[in-house]
Amino acid sequence: MAAVSTTIKIDSALKQESQKLFESLGLNLSTAVNIFLRQAVREQAIPFRLEMTTPNSETLRAIAETRQGVGLSHGFSSVAELMEDLDADD
Repeated sequence: MAAVSTTIKIDSALKQESQKLFESLGLNLSTAVNIFLRQAVREQAIPFRLEMTTPNSETLRAIAETRQGVGLSHGFSSVAELMEDLDADD
């Protein structure tokens, strides 16, 4: 199949970092993009998981508060004990 030229717009710093990485792997940017595209076609999907790995500020605040014990109650030894505490008027 004949190769065709494609133009994509990417951030210049990202391009430089990518080229450095791919060169260390023995690839050029064009080959790396082709690998990505072939894998996407083969899998009929993006060939890696897309996820938010960095919690947002609200989640980070909740994590910090939990680690500090803010807003946490004591443990319960039974469901009945938990329900009694929930029903109690504070």
